[in-house]
Amino acid sequence: MTLQFFDFLADNEDYDASIVSRMNLRHKFLVAPFENEIRGSNVLDIAAHDGRWSYALAAAGAAEVYGVEARRELIEKFSSYPQSDFKNRVTLKENDLYRELDHLIETEATFDVVVLFGIFYHVMDHYGLLAKVSRLNPKVIIIDSEFITTANPMIQLVKERTDHVLNAIAQVPDQQTTLIGIPSTTAMERMASVLGYDHDWLDWDSVPKHLRIGVKDYYRNKPKRRRTCVLRPATSGF
Repeated sequence: MTLQFFDFLADNEDYDASIVSRMNLRHKFLVAPFENEIRGSNVLDIAAHDGRWSYALAAAGAAEVYGVEARRELIEKFSSYPQSDFKNRVTLKENDLYRELDHLIETEATFDVVVLFGIFYHVMDHYGLLAKVSRLNPKVIIIDSEFITTANPMIQLVKERTDHVLNAIAQVPDQQTTLIGIPSTTAMERMASVLGYDHDWLDWDSVPKHLRIGVKDYYRNKPKRRRTCVLRPATSGF
């Protein structure tokens, strides 16, 4: 059997077989097609979790991957990842993503590639987040998120608990539940447009049904569905 990138997670207690299959299939969409743009680039991984995608981006040839993650306990898990000739190209910073973006802007940092894998539907100020990202002058932004599949440019508000590592962090002391916003696909497109980006939706329907292991959220027959949107600076300007 041919080894796939995230197979090394099979021995990690945080990942069962279904999650490993999910990670491998997502890698084929979120990293592999962009290797030419990633190779030799400075990459920003927003909400880096345990560094899994930072690790994959470094393996794809990034010169440097800078990940920001608010939960210290997740960052500490990165030390268990296999040593390699690319692991030392990953730096993980503990901070709130908005505060870290403000710091990066203030210090005039730039990144060639910015990825937001799984965070865009765990925030409220999507447009403000994208505006800050745009000031880092990326050549490509990859957003993998839940989206509302409606023609209306809208954001649906949802409550979620803050004590789950896959959810949003608390914004005020002792906050157990917070609000997040799930944008519609048309809202995503309009935000991109006014910030000067063209958009492209990746074709998850191209995956044969028998290979869709662990990725049911990309194929829901419901208004909410996971999708991947790629932004690049518009060739025609604003």
